[in-house]
Amino acid sequence: MTAVLEASRLGKRYRRTWALRDCSLAIPEGRVVALVGPNGAGKTTLLHLAVGLLAPTAGEVRIFGAPPADRAEVLARVGFLAQDKPLYQGFTVAEMLRYGAQLNPGWDQALAGRWLERFQLPPARRVGHLSGGQRTQLALVLALAKRPRLLLLDEPMADLDPLVRHDLTRLLMETVAAEGLTVVFSSHVVAELATVCDYLVLLAVGRVQLAGDTEALLAGHKLLVGPRRDPPTAGPHQIVEASHTQRQTTLLVRAAGPVHDPAWAVHEVGLEQLVLAYMRHPDATVLPRPALAAVPHDTKREVSA
Repeated sequence: MTAVLEASRLGKRYRRTWALRDCSLAIPEGRVVALVGPNGAGKTTLLHLAVGLLAPTAGEVRIFGAPPADRAEVLARVGFLAQDKPLYQGFTVAEMLRYGAQLNPGWDQALAGRWLERFQLPPARRVGHLSGGQRTQLALVLALAKRPRLLLLDEPMADLDPLVRHDLTRLLMETVAAEGLTVVFSSHVVAELATVCDYLVLLAVGRVQLAGDTEALLAGHKLLVGPRRDPPTAGPHQIVEASHTQRQTTLLVRAAGPVHDPAWAVHEVGLEQLVLAYMRHPDATVLPRPALAAVPHDTKREVSA
């Protein structure tokens, strides 16, 4: 596996508060990654560390094998759309594109023009007179026209209406397929990423709680429904979350294999359901193997029949 973004025990502290702590991950090349978590989980901090806008307090982060702050040629291969869409309000759309061309040696003006037409952005209009959605579109044009190999998007759809969000997602996926980009979508809205992302990284309380191929993570978890068990037990399977009614127990488990107990009805797990369970119970960490073997045993809740 070739990793385009790697973090090793990465941490960032602001005074006494850790915004990100002991973060280790490796994002594979050519994947569309959902970086999810609640507000304040550390998603923006991780992306800012990845592009060199912040310096780590602990650990290290590498882009294409190099620290981002050390080599301009590394950052030239990265497109970054920040959450606040930093654009010069007094510039026209055309002036922003010319500025982007001056800053980026790999700038593709023809590509920028095509995206401008698709978004119907008026070149003569000043940035300050654009709607929030149009500013997002312009910022995305600037990120894509530098021809990045890694595209980092921090809450890119937050100010878009549902129709524009759908169209923009479709256009991005067309670009990913055509160019072979690696894309990292940061969001706290799992539903908007479930249909497009094939790799998942979940941050909560400043740590990586869940990471891996989306299909493999979903296949490795099951929802068990059966008669009430108090305390809940699920044989060799790790319980991530348990809920009860007067007569029934529902368990979301990380399956250690087939579920043989006939008392349980076994159901598949949806991505949003899985993510929300780990957000509520961040001690039930699952990382890709071989990293899983390095997770201390007391961070998992093992139960026996």
